[in-house]
Amino acid sequence: MIKVGRGAMAPPFLVMDVITAANARAAALPPDAPAILRMEVGQPATGAPAGAVAAAMAALGARAPMGYTEAFGLPSLRARIARHYAQRYSLTVDPARIAVTVGASGAFPLAFLAAFDRGDRVAMAAPFYPPYANILTALGMQPVLLECGPESRFQPTIAMLEALDPLPDGLVVASPCNPAGTMLTPEELAAIARWCHAKGVRLISDEIYHGLSWGTVAESSAAAFSPSAVVVNSFSKYWSMTGWRVGWLLLPEDLVRPVECLAQNMFISAPHIAQLVAEAAMDCTIELEANKARYAASRAALLEGLPRAGFTDIAAADGAFYLWCEISRLSNDSLAFAATMLDAAGIAATPGVDFDPARGGRYLRFSYCGAPEDVAAAPARLQAWLGR
Repeated sequence: MIKVGRGAMAPPFLVMDVITAANARAAALPPDAPAILRMEVGQPATGAPAGAVAAAMAALGARAPMGYTEAFGLPSLRARIARHYAQRYSLTVDPARIAVTVGASGAFPLAFLAAFDRGDRVAMAAPFYPPYANILTALGMQPVLLECGPESRFQPTIAMLEALDPLPDGLVVASPCNPAGTMLTPEELAAIARWCHAKGVRLISDEIYHGLSWGTVAESSAAAFSPSAVVVNSFSKYWSMTGWRVGWLLLPEDLVRPVECLAQNMFISAPHIAQLVAEAAMDCTIELEANKARYAASRAALLEGLPRAGFTDIAAADGAFYLWCEISRLSNDSLAFAATMLDAAGIAATPGVDFDPARGGRYLRFSYCGAPEDVAAAPARLQAWLGR
């Protein structure tokens, strides 16, 4: 028998299977049937901002050469990202510490391979973004799940970390987080970052939902509190550029060259045209803030309407564009519940087991960054389906 590598045994990212099922369901609908409401994936319906698309069209119209860039990306984009840290966080960042990546999805394996070895233990709150654990598993590293609930607002605490024996080699935090949408306060993030640095625990801070917070908790970057933290960000969420596949790492000094060597070998560079679009997108604030206002309206519509349909236990929606709903009054099998909801109500959402294998059967994640009219229609459709 021909060998199959252990990395191929990584678990699936179930939301991608939900996308496939929702596409198949939509394709099978008769022309006069109500459309499937797509609330399964964190993909803004707005698309890249107009100024960014115009920059792409201008570059293509001028037949500008599109080839490999430096492994860490275009110098102008890295400088613009550094300016973003100065403007948003009052942080002075050397552009040499910024690595442009093939989305955040390309950033995580670079960070994990540079920071950890096979067998290393990396902690994270559960529920969690599934590829954290799945990528670590594929790389031969060991995810350590910290079971978090409403009492810690689905975020890790120093007490949880100190209870681990031995201490982990790394910690992944996300604020705002996916799926719960909760945030660490600046004081909490600072305390965790400083604890990690003091204990020799490498902190990986997922900040891809920065810019999408709703005023309940202030945003802060781990880069402000620790010289050893790795920061991950992306143009997919606030900048509405999922399909362009551009993200970045803000690296500590000791990981700059290791990550650069890995990037050279694994990806060469992020797509040249996408980097041009990303740089232009950073100056499209008016349009992007208008997008954010639409997400805020959709969030409000769901927070007002879902309880009437029976979804009464919802995590604090401090940021991102998800609602993490406990459904134990309706079902303890979120996978089956989501499949039935798609077939019977025409609503696609993500089962909680994707984010928490142990307890996620009692949860469902709704995304509200899709078309506002679809999000607004969901509560009434759920009420009709559940007979409430």
